[in-house]
Amino acid sequence: MSVWFVTGASRGLGAEITREALERGHSVIATARDASAVLRAYPEKPDGLLAVTADVTEPAQLAAAVEAGLAEFGRIDVVVNNAGYGLVGAIEEVSDKAARDLFDVNVFGVLNTLRATLPTLRAQRSGHVLNISSVGGFATAPAVGLYGASKFALEGVSEALHGELAPLGVRVTIVEPGGFRTDFLSGSSLRVEPASLADYDAGAGPVREAMAANDGRQPGDPAKAAKAVVDVTEAAEPPLRLQLGTDAVERVEAKLDLVRRELDQWRHVALSTAV
Repeated sequence: MSVWFVTGASRGLGAEITREALERGHSVIATARDASAVLRAYPEKPDGLLAVTADVTEPAQLAAAVEAGLAEFGRIDVVVNNAGYGLVGAIEEVSDKAARDLFDVNVFGVLNTLRATLPTLRAQRSGHVLNISSVGGFATAPAVGLYGASKFALEGVSEALHGELAPLGVRVTIVEPGGFRTDFLSGSSLRVEPASLADYDAGAGPVREAMAANDGRQPGDPAKAAKAVVDVTEAAEPPLRLQLGTDAVERVEAKLDLVRRELDQWRHVALSTAV
């Protein structure tokens, strides 16, 4: 059985992944900003669960969480970078502070977690890093551009990490969920900048409205998503990217089609710049 290190494990997809891993007999170092929130999420107190307080923006807390996990289980096999949140607002409407706070968690929080956990995986010459991105990290939209940008950054990091860790026997998978019925669209996971510029009502307004109306109506089943995530760690050749949900597949396919059409349309210009 494996030992998992999961950030943002107290709710949402992180909680479902933790639960699925435990049910399969794995051990989980489950972290959150407050360990008591993790314990409340699993009142049955399953065997193999170690709840640890670790804010991903605090490297010392992550280092302590890894130390506690190694003391308890002796190894770490799977790292799930799940902690993060969403941000709604047209690019110009989003304040500098809101943008920086978002990147502190969604990007730098992942980097902090990687710095804390990768020494163990490298020493073992084995392991699997699962970075929970979003379909918005591949194809973003008006009103969620800064959130998408944070996930684009995560995907860039992950692509490079994939090449860096493969010779060491450590795998990397980017998970790109679509809409799932977690609390992601609620105030606990989604921050909304006020709509302050009327010029963006047409471009960003419809997405704002759709997200507000969609809470609890997302098409994806989070328990099935968690099963797919745990399944991929058992695959002989896990993918670099794993889309989850019909909406994710549709958006990825639409972007690939668009990129191909534009590449073909403007190929002559691209090639004209060669020496």
